[in-house]
Amino acid sequence: MGIFGKLFSSDKKAPGSAQTPSEAEAREALDKGLEKTKSSFFDKIRRFVAARDTIDEEVLDELEMALISSDVGIDTTLKIIDRVKARVARDKYLGSDELDRILREEVGALLTENRSGNQVDFSLERPDGAPYVMMVVGVNGVGKTTTIGKLAAQYTRRGYKVVLGAADTFRAAAIDQLAVWAERAGVPMVRQQMGSDPASVAFDAVSSAKAQEADVVIVDTAGRLHNKVNLMAELSKIKRVMQKVVPDAPHEVLLVLDGSTGQNAFEQARQFSAATDITALAVTKLDGTAKGGVVIGISDQLKVPVKYIGVGEGIDDLQPFDRQAFVESFFSR
Repeated sequence: MGIFGKLFSSDKKAPGSAQTPSEAEAREALDKGLEKTKSSFFDKIRRFVAARDTIDEEVLDELEMALISSDVGIDTTLKIIDRVKARVARDKYLGSDELDRILREEVGALLTENRSGNQVDFSLERPDGAPYVMMVVGVNGVGKTTTIGKLAAQYTRRGYKVVLGAADTFRAAAIDQLAVWAERAGVPMVRQQMGSDPASVAFDAVSSAKAQEADVVIVDTAGRLHNKVNLMAELSKIKRVMQKVVPDAPHEVLLVLDGSTGQNAFEQARQFSAATDITALAVTKLDGTAKGGVVIGISDQLKVPVKYIGVGEGIDDLQPFDRQAFVESFFSR
């Protein structure tokens, strides 16, 4: 079983830690988190579909606009519409329930093709005994530090030893915020003064994690603006320095995106992907927006798997992305 399979299903628990949420509780949180997206989506297509026995070009046009307004993205929307048209022609489609089924199947197929959710992950059983190194990137305000804190808490209560690295040294508030989360999760944090070399902090964090025989080290990085080329170059420096301690680090580069920003999240993802090797995505703040379709579009356009979604403020509201549950929730009335 891979690292994230262990993380969210292992019986190993820290003493006195809270139990992980049940499947039903996780699904309830997902449904609630996607409520605004679902309401907006179905409000737009209900009047066109409900009274029709067949799906014509007018209904498909309305479906296209509903997907685009949910920030699925134009290219991905057109791909979905083309697939739906092919299915309608082949299956002699009749009835709105069948359209629901076709949409679920085709969007689910897209997410599967892009390896989003339910994929095999890395193993904690590292042959050299070195920690699993995760570097987290993203612009200010997307929920990056909060995501790190929630991950640390979730690892810890399942019995894993975690170290945090406060390599966002450009903002004092970032270091202080991460310190709060480190205390909540009961994990050590490696920090230096504001303005210190971020790569130096990353080096110290990975070195400390290795010395402590920690399972995981999560390194925060500056909430850099995606158009600051010199700051993007810092990411490469951080990676090179960490590799002096753990040669194959980082094992994951997690890009955190704010789902409520819609198309701007697309642009941030493209810019970060051009600047460094993004291996996974976390899409946050889906509970406060009608733009939940951005999860589908980003995954399809970048071919980078979505690994986590944020559907609320609680620790367990940062969920490992389950594509089947997401599709069922997104298209449920």
